[in-house]
This record gives sequence, C-alpha cells and structure tokens, in this order.
Amino acid sequence: MSRTHPLVRAALAVLTGSALLAGLASIAPPAAAVPALPATRSAAPATLPGDGVNVTGEPFRGTTANGEVRGYVDAHSHLMSWEGFGGSVLCGKSFDPHGIEAALRDCDDHGKDGSLAWFENFTSKGTPFGTHDTTGWPTFKDWPSQQSRTHQQAYYTWLERSWRAGQRVLVNQLVSNRTLCEIYPLKKYPCDEMGSIRLQAQRTYELQDLVDKENGGPGKGWFRVVRDAAEARRVIEQGKLAVVLGVETSEPFGCRQVGGLPLCTKAQIDQGLDEMKRLGVSSMFLCHKFDNALCGVRFDSGTTGVIMNAGNFIGSGRFWQADTCTRPEHDNPITPSNDLTALLAGPLARLRPLGITLPLYPKAPHCNINGLTDLGAYTVQGMMKRQMIVEIDHMSVKAADRTLSLLEAAKYPGVISGHSWMDGGYAPRVYRLGGMITSYGHRADGFVEDWRQAKKAHGEGFFGFGYGLDANGLGPLPPARPDNGSNPLRYPFPSPFDDAVTLDRQRTGERTWDVNKEGVANYGLVPDWIADMRTISGDEIITDLGRGAEAYLRMWERAASS
Repeated sequence: MSRTHPLVRAALAVLTGSALLAGLASIAPPAAAVPALPATRSAAPATLPGDGVNVTGEPFRGTTANGEVRGYVDAHSHLMSWEGFGGSVLCGKSFDPHGIEAALRDCDDHGKDGSLAWFENFTSKGTPFGTHDTTGWPTFKDWPSQQSRTHQQAYYTWLERSWRAGQRVLVNQLVSNRTLCEIYPLKKYPCDEMGSIRLQAQRTYELQDLVDKENGGPGKGWFRVVRDAAEARRVIEQGKLAVVLGVETSEPFGCRQVGGLPLCTKAQIDQGLDEMKRLGVSSMFLCHKFDNALCGVRFDSGTTGVIMNAGNFIGSGRFWQADTCTRPEHDNPITPSNDLTALLAGPLARLRPLGITLPLYPKAPHCNINGLTDLGAYTVQGMMKRQMIVEIDHMSVKAADRTLSLLEAAKYPGVISGHSWMDGGYAPRVYRLGGMITSYGHRADGFVEDWRQAKKAHGEGFFGFGYGLDANGLGPLPPARPDNGSNPLRYPFPSPFDDAVTLDRQRTGERTWDVNKEGVANYGLVPDWIADMRTISGDEIITDLGRGAEAYLRMWERAASS
C-alpha cells in the first residue's frame, strides 16, 4: 500500500529477513469494497465426488441414560479467518457455493511453484524462501498439511467428518488484526477489525444455509449456529453440531490505545457488545497479541515475540513493557533479556511515564506491567450483564488476575481458557468459578499430559475436557507421534465416542491422509488424533473428552442464570 509508513516496511523487513516484504508494501493495490459471496441458496451443490468423509454409521443423538449430552468440544478455531486480515493472508475457503474446486485453491500471489509465498514460507519454514505445489484440489500434493500455516485447514466437509465422529460443539472465533492487515502488502478489504468480524459472522450463517440446502432445507443441516445454552442443548440432542460464535480480535470496538491514551469510550463498548449479541456472538476476548485500551497481553516468546513486539509498537507507539515478576504466575518470557538489558532495564523504566519505551528487558520471569484497564473492567461487567462467556486467554497475568477477581465477586462462572494461553496457576480459580479449560491442539502424547494436569487442577466433581485446535489461526496443527511405528492407530477404526460410527482414512480428491504419518493435516483428522490418544492412554481421556460438550453447556447455563 503506497501510504504504508517506512517504519512498517523497514521493521518487518529486518525482523523477517525479507527485503521482498519492504518492496511489496509499496506496490500493493488499495483495499476494495467488501464483496458478498453468491447467494448460497441458489448455489450448485458443494459436495463433489472425491470429497467424501469416509465415515459410515448414523451419528449419536439424544442423551445418555443420566440425561447428559455426549460429544467433544473444540473451544477455539477459525472457520472464516480467510476473510480476516484484509482477506489475502490465508489461501482457500472453508466453503464456496461453487464447490470444492473453487474453495480449495492456492493464493494467486504464491506463483506457479510457491516461490512467491514468502509469508507461508516464513511462518512454516522460518525463511521467506521456498517452494510448494500450488495445485490444490484435487491432488493436494503439499497442502493442507500439519505444518502449513496459510492454507485452508478446515474445509467444511473435513469438519463434517469430525462431527460424524462425535464432535458436538465448535466455537468459531471471528478473528482479525488491523496491524497485520496494514503491514501485509496484499488485501481485498479495509483493515477495520469490526468490519471483518461482521463479514465473518455473515459467512458463518451462509455456511449454515449451504449445509441446510444439502440436507433437505432450512433447519435440517448438521451445522447450527446457536445463541444460548438452551438452543445449544437442543441442537446437540438432535445429533447436530452446535456452533458458538466468538470474537478474538486485537482492537474490539476500536478500543485501540495510542501513546497510552484509549481511543474508545464506554458508550462505544456498550454499542459494540449490543451489536455482537445481535450478530449471535456469545464468547469474546478483550485483547489479543497487542496491548489495547482494555488490557495488557500475555507475550509471545522467541522470534514470534520479537515480531509481535514490533507490531505492538507500530500499533500503539510503545513496545511491550515488562518487569521481573514477584507473583508466582507470570507471562511468557520475551527477548532480549540478559545481564546487560537487566542492567539497563531499571533506568529505562523511569522513562515510561514520558511515553518512552525500548525493547530491553530485565531477567525473567516477566510480567506485563499493563493489566485490565478501567475500560476493560467495564467491558467484563458488560459481558456478564449480557451473559457472555469471558475468554481469559491472551490476557497478561495482571489482567487475568483482576478479571478473575471481578468474576469471583459476581460469582459469575462464564469464563474459559480455550487454547493454553493462560498461566496454569489460575486453573483452580477458573474451576472454582465453574468455568472451563481446554488445551491447545498439541501432539497426542503432549495433549494427554495437558489433560492430566487439568484434571488434577479440577479436583472432584463432574469433569469434561476439550481442545482448542486453533485451525486457520496461522499456527501448526498437531503433528504425528514420533514413536507410533510400534503402536499406530489402525484403520478403519470405530469412533472413540460412538461404536455405531466407523472411520477409514480420510480421502479428498486424489489424496488420502493417515494420522500416523502426517498428524492432523486438516480438520478431518481430528477424530484420528483423538483415537490415537486412546492407543497411548486408554479410555479415561475419551470419557472426559466425551463429557466436553456437557461441561461446556453447564458452564454456559450457569452463566445465564447468574
């Protein structure tokens, strides 16, 4: 974009090691008006030969003998993020009314051999240089894959495979980031985050219409957007997937902070929360990746942290600010942090009141000096008033501590840590409130360990667990177990949650995937990943995952009655 500030181009070129980024930033076309997809009600059928789910048997419906729903829960994925970040970062769509060939295409700007896909190469390989097969449907030679970050991971028939195996809740996080959108040189849409949220909500309802059309008409499809716990329970009892709309964005309602000053008001927050409820949003983050007018964030570490810190500066005029923690809970460590920076950190801290910050930090463990602001506290109270679920991940420990205190004072159980971005020390407080914790989608053996730790923190009483796969979240999916040669998942296999359902290797077009070799290459291999957990840890984890939907509904129901 020709108006891109030179600092943006220079900072990102240095941080990624790619002079190409700086060059592209000066030639990108201006943002276009937001287009609509063709109406799904008049579309051609999207299910074409070769994109079958390879599942036999009717999915379970009704309840167990004691009246509980049964099924597993994904508390954090992004079905529509292909429309986020300006609409050009992710390649492929979760659906297209013209079918799978139109949906599962590579980005045109990747070139014929993927050599121009500098962002994909950087995020998946650590270098802006590389190649990949760009054909997509029907061969899928190189993508989707467990490691590819910018290719579609959750085409809707892949999600259907997971639903047929036993998934009953999906929290579809509507996501965007203004700073990333402005930095990325190619874009279809303006960088307004709330405009992107509205568009992604629209796309979610369009997918619901498409699935309905394929299954006999309005209300008959397996993909159902739900607005409250009672509706979700009815949907799950019908054997369908309850889709909860969430929001994970860096500047909700425009609540940006520049030079320490908030750029939103209480009136804007109220208007924004009311609009989210009208859209059907039930769960929301207050901050994500960058400090904003509502709360300070839990840092990213390593190279990603360096890049995010630059983004924090570009968006707010300030680098992250951290002190050495004096509390047991802490944020992720950030760099640079060594003897020299520790020596300088004290004098530099005195410059903070003047608005001067430098990315030099004391010794770890680190705590973001920014917590929940007064506007953030007002937002939490507004969410409780509207019976929304508070997403506590991505908050700094200082912000999380105050948020939990507000929830505890109100005895409000509507809180969740959905994908492992909360300090584990807060788990007992979340569980005492009646909230829920689900783990990021790790390798099967690592996920099993997360489950054990969560169950220990939970203690006695009804316990259900789940995952936050973060599909289409610019991160990797769970890899294959390195030691599975002697104890592999054997195909075909019965669903871990429903003996009446059998799954064989997933096939899409000309490509067949095997979780033993490729891990979770796309959302359709989630059931295989879960079944693989049973091969290494037995049935107890399957029981707890099968209680995930019931645990989520109980948390939501308690919040509605608070």
